[in-house]
Amino acid sequence: MKLISWNVNGIRAVLNKGFADFVSTERPDILCLQETKARPEQVPLPLELGGYHGFWNSAVKPGYSGTAVFSREKPLDVREGLGIEEHDQEGRVLTVEYPDFILVNVYTPNAQDGLRRLPYRLRWDVAFRAHVAREAERKPVVFCGDLNVAHHEIDLARPKDNRMNPGFSDEERASFGELLGAGFTDTFRHFFPDKEAAYSWWSYRAGARQRNVGWRIDYFGVSTPFMSRVASADILPHVHGSDHCPVLVTLA
Repeated sequence: MKLISWNVNGIRAVLNKGFADFVSTERPDILCLQETKARPEQVPLPLELGGYHGFWNSAVKPGYSGTAVFSREKPLDVREGLGIEEHDQEGRVLTVEYPDFILVNVYTPNAQDGLRRLPYRLRWDVAFRAHVAREAERKPVVFCGDLNVAHHEIDLARPKDNRMNPGFSDEERASFGELLGAGFTDTFRHFFPDKEAAYSWWSYRAGARQRNVGWRIDYFGVSTPFMSRVASADILPHVHGSDHCPVLVTLA
């Protein structure tokens, strides 16, 4: 089973940049999108007609944030949000249950310039950690998406220059460590613990992507006992269309 996660930075924009060809080529069993920036009725996206069941969680604010999951297998259950009003206005979480595991697609809030949204971001992290830990009491959990944090120095090109910038503050990195410490494994680092220059996001500025000056902020995390089912993990930097590239795992 192939699972792909991609922050598309606007689903309507990426539709004009080879998105359909990407889906046709990769043929994921489950496709998780973040930052869709649209409601489903605004999107001429016939994935459902190609054998996918589509589920959306759109932000209250038009053209902002949002997540979606497209699944070949019809899930047992789909839930939007975290069940906390403060956190459920921006369409950032979809929880999709399958017979063998629970999938949580997430678009984590950015701490923003000057870390002005860091206090909210840390409250969000606590709520999200509680959510996936609670779900993991029932079944193994696979969480994926744009977590908006580079965990270690190896996960971005210029760690010293970016320390205490959004996505690489000490607080966010420690919080992500607590998420993994709650019983989850970063699948990519499991398979590639020492791999450098493996990034999933690049700034649009100064030719960062061409020079591979990037960050790894998109993840698949799984309940650690479920790692026995994870056959591989990868990043697809050759896929363009967004400032992020897709990441994937294959389950045995």
